[in-house]
Amino acid sequence: MNLRKKLKLYVITDRRFRDEVESVKEALEGGATAIQLRLKGVPTREMVEVGRKIRKLTEDYDALYIVNDRLDVALAVGADGVHVGQEDMPVDIVKEIAPNLIVGVSASNLREALEGEKKGADYIGAGSVFPTRTKENAKLLGLEGLREIVENVHIPVVAIGGINHENVKEVLEVGVDGVAVISAIVGSEDVVEATRRMMEMIEEYIKQ
Repeated sequence: MNLRKKLKLYVITDRRFRDEVESVKEALEGGATAIQLRLKGVPTREMVEVGRKIRKLTEDYDALYIVNDRLDVALAVGADGVHVGQEDMPVDIVKEIAPNLIVGVSASNLREALEGEKKGADYIGAGSVFPTRTKENAKLLGLEGLREIVENVHIPVVAIGGINHENVKEVLEVGVDGVAVISAIVGSEDVVEATRRMMEMIEEYIKQ
């Protein structure tokens, strides 16, 4: 699998905007290359039920499938990987438990990104690039902080945080491998069209 290619347009679910299964189906139809199931504060059983439906969709569209935070759910639904934050299970322990899973780690500065790479992360989720309403307490990285990470780590970097159709080109100019989007796609009136437009912009910059 070409991981860099799969990380181009990484859509994260958020039920405050739309049902997970519905939004994933429409994002995949529009060309999303990776999906992250992000479900906070729901029972594990429900996560697994939703997660299995999404696994089927990502297989149908040959997209990468990542579960946020929950290694147990990622394994239960047969996901391709898990994404962990700075407060979650450390990357090296995730790798010990599930050596075949792709592991992404969030980084809000260069130190965290380098540490994640050293511990065996497969990609960095770098942000928040811009202020975002989706995650109120997100630390602001900014475009310069993002550039610093891109220039210093050797694994793929996916930018996240406040990215939309108006500012995505600024992010792509930094040289990231992909962009992660929530509200600009899942919160749009037409998810398929919003995804398609975003993918067109990404492909102007990321040719692989």
